[in-house]
Amino acid sequence: MTTRVIDAHHHFWRTAAQEQPWRTAAHAGLERDFEPDDLRPELVAAGVDATVLMQSVDEPAENGRLARYASDPMVAGVVGWVPLADARGARETLESLTIDKLCGVRCLVARDPLEWLTALTSLELFRTVAERRLAWDVVPITMEQTRAVEQLAQAVPELRIVVDHLGRPPLDTGEWQPWAGHLRRLAACPNVAVKLSVGIDALTAWQEWNTAVLEPYVAAVIDWFGPDRTMVASNWPVVLLRAGYLQAWTDIAGMALDHADDTARTAMLGGTAAAWYGLDH
Repeated sequence: MTTRVIDAHHHFWRTAAQEQPWRTAAHAGLERDFEPDDLRPELVAAGVDATVLMQSVDEPAENGRLARYASDPMVAGVVGWVPLADARGARETLESLTIDKLCGVRCLVARDPLEWLTALTSLELFRTVAERRLAWDVVPITMEQTRAVEQLAQAVPELRIVVDHLGRPPLDTGEWQPWAGHLRRLAACPNVAVKLSVGIDALTAWQEWNTAVLEPYVAAVIDWFGPDRTMVASNWPVVLLRAGYLQAWTDIAGMALDHADDTARTAMLGGTAAAWYGLDH
């Protein structure tokens, strides 16, 4: 298993290069460029060796931007944009992708219905994704979304699915359900993994970074999924809404290490990401 420490989820962008409809007046701190030279010293300070770069907007030009960033040595893998809800368009995009280090695909789903996941054309599309050894990243939040992802996982067991950002735990209220029920259902699917990170929706609703609030959700996910399906991730620069990179990475990694032996720690800090995204191939 790899000994590299891998941040399994971050973004780069130039604000003038694309519209980011998910960013609102509450996210003024994110309205600037975030480039490799901004992240590099943060990785060094945190002892992180490599990263997985994620798409952040749904448009064809995003893949061109990701391809340029992929040349940076810190980037071990890239999750590109594919319009997955449009099976024909998704196939055309897959055929045209020329991103070095491509390891996965994603489109932003927010709280939109995902019933299209189980259409016959979608199932065939995701079988193709799996055949190309690409993972699929998603953040299911509602019960309907969770059931759709669960059904897809069962229908295409060879597809590696990655649930981003702990599946949006209710950090702002401290509640347990229905979040726990959703994550336990997904954990029952052996081809579903999860990232220990916090997404923009939860960060926006959360008043401040608080490890005491976050820790029970992290501990539960590690227990349900196990270290071989759990990976530590920063979600930089989005996480800057509530914490600096070093604090966020150190806190989340520390929570993971508190619930693991040496082998499990190696997995969650890089081995799982390397295996799930095929970063060592």
